[in-house]
Formats: sequence, structure tokens, C-alpha cells
Amino acid sequence: MRLLTRPEVVPAGVVSFRVRNAGSLTHELVVLPASDSAQTGRRPTDAKDRVSESDALGEASRSCGAGAGEGITPGATGWVTLTLTHGAVELVCNLPHHYGAGMSAALAVA
Repeated sequence: MRLLTRPEVVPAGVVSFRVRNAGSLTHELVVLPASDSAQTGRRPTDAKDRVSESDALGEASRSCGAGAGEGITPGATGWVTLTLTHGAVELVCNLPHHYGAGMSAALAVA
């Protein structure tokens, strides 16, 4: 499992994330503030290997739609548009056991 970003740096302001699930399992994309990209993939997790979403900036988890839902099914696309400030964010799939399997990525906001 992996989460890839293109581009790896985005300008501050309104940013749209288009998430295509090229895998064989349902996934989602949760956008979390990150203070240090070296910590990507190292957040504390619960018993199901999920991270806290208490400070989430938004998520794309609806098949063929915008915003939160029940997950993006294989072959489908979801999206979310957010306003991001300078710094960094961590993008994660927060479905059970996906984060620990490597589904996180850092994204710089310039």
C-alpha cells in the first residue's frame, strides 16, 4: 500500500485534491496539519492503526464525489477542495491498518 502525490509542493491558498484509487481495496485521503515532514508516517495510532482526525483539515472519502463518505472504491475518484496555509500537511489513508502499512505522504505548502 502506498500514497503518491503529484506535485509534492503546492502554493498556499485554495487547493483541490483529486484522489484516484488505483488499488484493489477501498481507501480515503485525510489531510492533517504537519509540523515536520520527517515525522510523516509516525503519528500515534489506536488499536486499529488509525490516527486521530481531531485536527483534520478535510478529507476525500466519497466514491465519485466530493468530501467525506464511506471510502473511495477501487477504480473510483473522490475529491476535496481546501484552503491551505504555508507549511506542510500529511496526507493519510485512515482506514483500519492502512496508515501503518505505509499510506501517508508529506505535502509542502509554499
